[in-house]
Amino acid sequence: MPKIGKIELPDFPLLLAPMEDVSDPPFRALCKEQGADVVYTEFISSEGLIRDAAKSVIKLDIYEKERPVGIQIFGAELDSMLQAVDIVEKSNPDIIDINFGCPVKKVVCKNAGAGILRDIPLMVKLTEAIVKRTNLPVTVKTRLGWDHNSIKIVEVAERLQDVGIQAIAIHGRTRVQMYKGSADWKPIAEVKNNPRMHIPVFGNGDVDSPEAAEKMRDEFGLDGAMIGRASIGNPWFFKEVKHYFETGEHLSPPTMEERVIAARRHLQMAIDWKGEKLGVFETRRHYTNYFKGIPHFKEYRMKMVTSDESSDVFAAFDEVLQKFGDHQFV
Repeated sequence: MPKIGKIELPDFPLLLAPMEDVSDPPFRALCKEQGADVVYTEFISSEGLIRDAAKSVIKLDIYEKERPVGIQIFGAELDSMLQAVDIVEKSNPDIIDINFGCPVKKVVCKNAGAGILRDIPLMVKLTEAIVKRTNLPVTVKTRLGWDHNSIKIVEVAERLQDVGIQAIAIHGRTRVQMYKGSADWKPIAEVKNNPRMHIPVFGNGDVDSPEAAEKMRDEFGLDGAMIGRASIGNPWFFKEVKHYFETGEHLSPPTMEERVIAARRHLQMAIDWKGEKLGVFETRRHYTNYFKGIPHFKEYRMKMVTSDESSDVFAAFDEVLQKFGDHQFV
């Protein structure tokens, strides 16, 4: 059974990936209920934390029902990262995760996220300093490398382990790839098969079906799967994978009533947590997947993603249940 520090996990755990404007407390709660073994916060700017920026500070909110939960930080300045660790510790997470994988330009241009893959010595130096700063287990999420010609993930993972990280999650693409093409899990398996590695190695990227998770487990021999885009608007994905592992059969899709109930809860929790305006706005990205596969649904989806008032969105949910309540999902 894999462990992150002293945190014991089940065989082949499923982890909710840290996703900006997605992995907030309401969504993490839904995923946890549906079988996620570890959840991570949205990534948090170290610079934002030390400047007490509201958008960064609110991301520190975690709840007992989420545990084990990791708070993920990013940055490239040593002093800022260490100060951020001190701030994060006050929220009492179970894990501190370092983002060395975000590919977006505004992060990379500051040498943070995947940008640091161009400077492996700095990556190792930052990690070592953070490990020494905290008694919490430190994990890392990263990519294969900056580009196809600079993939040194086996060496990088070993060096990060040697300075004290307790687990590593690797996305099977380079920064240059962004999210294009297919994720390559072979280099991640090479990390796992390195005889010097003894910490859990989790795979990330294109785990979009129970069969994909099974392949990552059985063919590539990884310790667990970190689930990202497949979970958006589909918190049941974790439960579906576990059911498939146990039975070899696909779990029946959620009914329309279950989808509406989840969407309503999601929206209400988001409003309770971040207020009406942001709560309505930041749940919009989930609705397409909550109600995926329903014919002639565009009118209702547009109401959900364009309405600024939660009352209008809740009304749209009621309309959907009334009109499409008998729809059979496949």
